[in-house]
Amino acid sequence: MHVPDGFINAPVSAAAGVVAAAAVAVSLRGARRELAGAGTGGGTGADRTAPLAGLVAAFIFAVQMLNFPVAAGTSGHLLGGALAAILVGPYTGVLCVSVVLLMQGVLFADGGLTALGINISDMALTTTVVAYGVFRLLVKVLPRSRRSITVASFAAALLSVPAAAVCFTALYALGGTTDVPIGKVFTAMVGVHVLIGIGEAVITALTVGAVIAVRPDLVYGARDLARPLQLRTSPLAGTAPAAAPDQTADEPTPIPTPIPAPAPAAPRRSTRPLWLAGLAAALLCAGGLSYYASSSPDGLEKVAHDKGLDSKTEAHATADSPLADYSVKDIANPRLAGGLAGVIGVAATLAVGTGVFVVLRRRKAAADADAAPAVDAPAPAEQG
Repeated sequence: MHVPDGFINAPVSAAAGVVAAAAVAVSLRGARRELAGAGTGGGTGADRTAPLAGLVAAFIFAVQMLNFPVAAGTSGHLLGGALAAILVGPYTGVLCVSVVLLMQGVLFADGGLTALGINISDMALTTTVVAYGVFRLLVKVLPRSRRSITVASFAAALLSVPAAAVCFTALYALGGTTDVPIGKVFTAMVGVHVLIGIGEAVITALTVGAVIAVRPDLVYGARDLARPLQLRTSPLAGTAPAAAPDQTADEPTPIPTPIPAPAPAAPRRSTRPLWLAGLAAALLCAGGLSYYASSSPDGLEKVAHDKGLDSKTEAHATADSPLADYSVKDIANPRLAGGLAGVIGVAATLAVGTGVFVVLRRRKAAADADAAPAVDAPAPAEQG
């Protein structure tokens, strides 16, 4: 659903850019809390969520290369807003998808540069907000279990894709550059993206289910499933104390109040195995499986061609990029050219995404350190 330059006029594109910039700014602040482990049991969440966030962005980039057929002559691909929001939080999720869109627009000429604000507003903001809202609502009413998280993930992803189609239709109604009845655009966009939403839901549910099966503590949307802290009483609780010297034998012995013993700290588990497995999956998808992706136009491209929305499409500013159209130029073998481009895209997205999230985490840690009350040093003893 990458909107190219020329679909939407300049005023609406600029307004969408302002909305996207505001959303990214708000998400930067919110992601600092999510990356610091807000709501996950304190500071221990910082070393869990931040490494996963960059990987989520790279994984979304990789899976977006896997177009799947949804109808005759039409394909679809993952948008990723629901997946990112559930795995690493809604604010961090907006940033994940925004990083993916930036890499795709700059390196691969996928999605217009003047339309970057439109794509972020549509594919990053709309999908994440709708998906996470639906997800939280379902989690509250469904039984408290891992299966409920997977079911809620499926429904949230399913609804997020047609929501993005509705958002595009609204933007096109405000600033479309061709004279096409908006009712036809709405019907065609929503219809095909409901089908694409099914594929998005399957991918999202399978991914969330796989992560929650091995490391539920790393899934932001499953943080409420954490087992509540249980206090254990000391084995000496209830034992009558020895009588005090001034206590007579006839006086009742006071029953001591049980003193809870501190619960043992849970051993820390490394995120490296999951991180390496996720990176391997991303490289496999982008570097190998992408060769077998459907070559049919995606939902927006198909609707644009059938309804005439693309009559004023402008050439991409980076159309001459060495990686344009997800292929390395000057490499004759299409499988090698596409696979190498995919690997480069995964590496670039991982590097940029991880860099952003590490900086945010460190700034949050520095801000917390500055806000901590200073401990006054003890006054020196007076010399006699």
